[in-house]
Amino acid sequence: MTYAAQYKLQSNDRTVTFHNVTAQVREAVKASGIKNGTVTVYSHHTTCSVITQEAAFDVSMTGLETLQQDLIDVMYKIAPLCTREGIYLHPGPKALKFAEEHGEDARGCHNTDAHLISSIIGRSVTVAILDGEPDLGDFGYIYFIDFDTTRARRRTADVIVMGD
Repeated sequence: MTYAAQYKLQSNDRTVTFHNVTAQVREAVKASGIKNGTVTVYSHHTTCSVITQEAAFDVSMTGLETLQQDLIDVMYKIAPLCTREGIYLHPGPKALKFAEEHGEDARGCHNTDAHLISSIIGRSVTVAILDGEPDLGDFGYIYFIDFDTTRARRRTADVIVMGD
């Protein structure tokens, strides 16, 4: 048996946005009636990721939980934030022309860091369902992360529940 749900999310402008989607995932698992199986949370957005992580309880001066800020800091060491042209080869002139023809501005195209980070972390997570509950442990949460800081955007988290 399978069950599908989608959840709309609003990301912020100029900052990485973490969406705690744990409650929505629990809701989808309950609605599915599946007692044992898996639940997959997926992003089709190529600048977003989905992870499981514990709540850090402490909040950094940025307003993010400390583990969330630590993740961003580590990722920016690997793929620095694109703050100006020329940091990355992408976007090139063809990509910028294509974007302009489709109503996107040049700033919105300079999100290479978000594409790279998403490809490193991945765009989905699968969690076991045991006795009708996602098996997240005592402190586990599911986060949908939008790494694209070029502008606020509407995002969609897809949830697929499979099992019996």
